[in-house]
Amino acid sequence: MGFGEAVRTVLTEKYVTFSGRASRSEFWWFILFYWLVALALGIIAGLTGAFSDIQNGPSAMLIGVGIIGGLFALAMFLPMISLQVRRFHDRNISGWWYLGLFILSMIPYIGIIAGIAIFVISVLRGTDGPNKFGADPLRPDARAEVFA
Repeated sequence: MGFGEAVRTVLTEKYVTFSGRASRSEFWWFILFYWLVALALGIIAGLTGAFSDIQNGPSAMLIGVGIIGGLFALAMFLPMISLQVRRFHDRNISGWWYLGLFILSMIPYIGIIAGIAIFVISVLRGTDGPNKFGADPLRPDARAEVFA
């Protein structure tokens, strides 16, 4: 799955779909898209703030960029969570584990370990063939027969 296909799949077909599985390529291409857009909005906001007269209050353009950035973050909140849950499903791990690790990530020092665990699960290869969460996203026609 390429960059455009991953972004299109997450934003149109599986916007808030918590069931099924997400391949590594779908996950990481969408994460790249998210950070590129966030970086672009941050650069625009920084440039707008640098060239605006802050003494009289923030400019209308700076407020507009802030609103656009906030709406982008709000619009991406549920797709990012659902994508991460589907990535856990690809490893044959329940999405509830993501919730538990996310809550643990709010605790100092334990949060570092929880963040590393989420990252490692996201990096690892998915299970071959179908699992309890659906068909293999890379090979949907594969079967999980042991003695074929």
